[in-house]
Amino acid sequence: MKLLVVLSRVPWPLDKGDKLRAYHQIKQLSKNHQIELIALNDNTLDSGAIDELSKYCTKIHVLNLSKGCIVFNIIKAFFQGKPLQIGYFYSTSIHRKIKSIIESSKPDHIYGQLVRVAEYIRHESIPKTLDYQDALSAGLMRRKKWVGALKRCLLDFENKRLAKYEAEIFNDFDYKTIITTQDRELIQHKDKQEIIVVPNGVDLDFFKPTEEEKTYDIVFTGNMNYPPNVMAANFLVNDILPLVQKEKSDARVLIAGASPHPSVRALASESVTVSGWLDDIRKAYASSKVFVAPMQIGTGLQNKLLEAMAMKIPSVTSDLANAALAANENSEIKVAPAQEKEAFAKHILDLLDNPLEAKTQADKAYDFVLNKYSWESSVEILSSKI
Repeated sequence: MKLLVVLSRVPWPLDKGDKLRAYHQIKQLSKNHQIELIALNDNTLDSGAIDELSKYCTKIHVLNLSKGCIVFNIIKAFFQGKPLQIGYFYSTSIHRKIKSIIESSKPDHIYGQLVRVAEYIRHESIPKTLDYQDALSAGLMRRKKWVGALKRCLLDFENKRLAKYEAEIFNDFDYKTIITTQDRELIQHKDKQEIIVVPNGVDLDFFKPTEEEKTYDIVFTGNMNYPPNVMAANFLVNDILPLVQKEKSDARVLIAGASPHPSVRALASESVTVSGWLDDIRKAYASSKVFVAPMQIGTGLQNKLLEAMAMKIPSVTSDLANAALAANENSEIKVAPAQEKEAFAKHILDLLDNPLEAKTQADKAYDFVLNKYSWESSVEILSSKI
């Protein structure tokens, strides 16, 4: 089958969750389908992106969004009653290019990721699937109490438009997918149960247990400019770490991930290393005793938890994050209420003080991920609808 994949970002390097999901889905789908890729781009293209994606795509179209175009279309979206996020990624000139590609390519099916690309493909007569990925509108609302009054007003404004838009485009697509059942429930459409849950996976050939000296007690990873990760990093260092250091004064933390926000960079100290982008994120996991993801807000499944568990790093997370992961509490993972710093600190100390307990949990976590979260099994669900 000729499959046209339309993305809001070039899925390389794998520094964001949507890029990771798209990359592995393309990789798996290419085994049985001919993939043509259209990817929007609002940044400098990575020098290795085309070579990497060419392994799995017969054709690649990178369509650049200029800064001026983005500003103009955000303003246009405001007056049209559309979400500003849709305006950011939409361009009439790019739409014409995409229509031309579709007319020339004549794909059998179109697969779009995120509502950001829906305007480009929603009215095409070809069978098509939209991956909501998560409920973007709900994700915005979860940030409200953490921002100032002006940003709260903006989030309220965007949330209402996004929720309406998520429902509006529902019937334009033959199939809809999403990462978790929790996010499916947040889509405001009467037929939301039709949305197919296609979970994320983890590359078990890449993320696997390795032996390395444990130079850090705690590690947290992710795109460190993404608000939920910024918030979690600050909570870890400012609230949880002081409680851990009451018992272990020399406890050290590694915060690893691309594009650290200024507030994350400011966390660096003798006890805290902020690494920024790492060419091989596995080194961050392997050099640490415990992985902690104290997520306060956010939607979807946390890939970082899957990666840590696949590398047999005992993990601690919030009840919010584990609601999507669905690991067995106190067996495969330790779980604390999202804002209870004392509970996080206790779990971390339990794992640091009891190596046998930590190993047992890590082994069970590995088996859990192995059995439930492979990309192969995930994409099989998607393939059945394409």
